[in-house]
Amino acid sequence: MRSAKLMNGRVFAGARALYRAAGVDGKDFGKPIIFTGSQHPLGKIESDATANVTGALNAAMSGRFHGVGLFFGHHLFAGNRVSKSSSWAFEGFSAPSTGPLARTGTPWHWYAGDSAGSGCGWTSPLPYSRHDVAVIDMAPGISAARLAAMLDPRPEAVLLRAYGVGNVPSDEPGLTDVIADVLHDGVPVVIASQCQQAEVLLGHYETGDAIARAGAIGSGDMTLEAAYAKIMFLLSQGVDAADFGTWMRRNIAGEISPSSM
Repeated sequence: MRSAKLMNGRVFAGARALYRAAGVDGKDFGKPIIFTGSQHPLGKIESDATANVTGALNAAMSGRFHGVGLFFGHHLFAGNRVSKSSSWAFEGFSAPSTGPLARTGTPWHWYAGDSAGSGCGWTSPLPYSRHDVAVIDMAPGISAARLAAMLDPRPEAVLLRAYGVGNVPSDEPGLTDVIADVLHDGVPVVIASQCQQAEVLLGHYETGDAIARAGAIGSGDMTLEAAYAKIMFLLSQGVDAADFGTWMRRNIAGEISPSSM
């Protein structure tokens, strides 16, 4: 990963930089921080590297963007709203719930506002530290015994990727009981969606309502990457299970829409 330090901000380029952008906490550093990369190396004739680096530099120097962002495929995105959508297309990233902030052109077209979304922030945050967070996809046929085995020993938190608006398989006996037992043991369980564009509404259907009543936390319209990064952040700040839901639903750095809170 390489970086260019500017008077107006900083640009990071490289494959690792892109994945960091997708899970970044959106902290306001006082200057824009732009991540970028490319699908083809700079040495190839068909490379998109030059256009992406140039776009990132223009975004950083525009005076219109503040926060942490990602520039890729002619688009500028808020870093904590973006997901990797293609391993080969030049427009390899998207922001499913919010769309891009800007698109290159003559002149640039700015879709909404001048910066990534803002939130309540966090006073004197501690650095990220390593934590045991289980990320599990629901699938047809998963049994209660299998889910229980995957959660033993208990992790510090669970990010469960459910169906649609936050539903778990309804025809698997004991599955919601396993989730309730984990919650009873003081482990936060956050429910995300397997849909790239979704808003988790746990009370919308019976199975989602059952886990909501047990204490599961919906991730709203956060991307999987943002939800995971937020869980890691809250654990690093020492937030306990009793307050975890409050903070997951609170907009800290523009990672969740007000309608999802």
